[in-house]
Amino acid sequence: MNIAILWALASLVCAGLVDLTYKRYAMRARSRGVFLCGMGAVWLVLQSVVVLANQQHFTLDATTVRYGLAAGLAVTLSNLLLIEAMTHLDVSLGSTIYRLNTIAVVALAFIFLGETISVFALLGIASGVTAVVFLYQRQDTGGMAHLPRLFLSIAILAALLRATFGVVSKAALEANANYPGLLIIGATCWMVGGFAYSAWRERPIRFDWQSASLTLFGGLVVFGTVNTLLLALQYGNASVVIPVANLGFTLALIIGVAWGMERLTMRKCVAMLFAVVAIFLLSV
Repeated sequence: MNIAILWALASLVCAGLVDLTYKRYAMRARSRGVFLCGMGAVWLVLQSVVVLANQQHFTLDATTVRYGLAAGLAVTLSNLLLIEAMTHLDVSLGSTIYRLNTIAVVALAFIFLGETISVFALLGIASGVTAVVFLYQRQDTGGMAHLPRLFLSIAILAALLRATFGVVSKAALEANANYPGLLIIGATCWMVGGFAYSAWRERPIRFDWQSASLTLFGGLVVFGTVNTLLLALQYGNASVVIPVANLGFTLALIIGVAWGMERLTMRKCVAMLFAVVAIFLLSV
């Protein structure tokens, strides 16, 4: 196994742990905004250490700031929405929808970046939609029956915003934006966005020591997800690395079942198979 695949597997593990941390946090009534703000702070500190330790070229020119703010806003909103969606969705459903943002990336790249959509991509989109259909089980619970559908829509919106982040980031690199600068701006957007969200709609603030420990752990694995993926891309092709890294939802399902957060069913197994096929087809 080459070093690129090893780093991609590390990113897969971190991504799965991120989704599980979100679900764990969302299982109780706690401040989502403070959670995101704290994770952004941890990410910012660690990313700053990496920039300084490796003496990376760091600038905040107009191009970097413009693209960085656009990408940072998109990824901040996507993560806030994912955390909110996890309050009523199984971790397998929320995680799979979010990691299938590759579908939206393909569509947005076709519209805004002029990229073509291959037959494999179309098959991948169909496979991804099938995975979500298998995972989504409508729960008729009287007056609360609308909630699963509402939070399913929130998870899909989160995935669309995550895809927007990916497309904007790609456009930023093509415009010669400074990559360390983009990461620093992204972490800062998490901090500011989380604080603003908390001040806007979370009164009183519900945050305890367990919340703080989840926030610290979440910040560590978010930092790990981003940086291990970058390391994987340095040593391998994106067409191989990204599909492996995007399989984090499979780990989220396995650990979620082991921790008793949800039950393993045949529908979920079939859905996982379709989701895996979708990611590989979208990356061909």
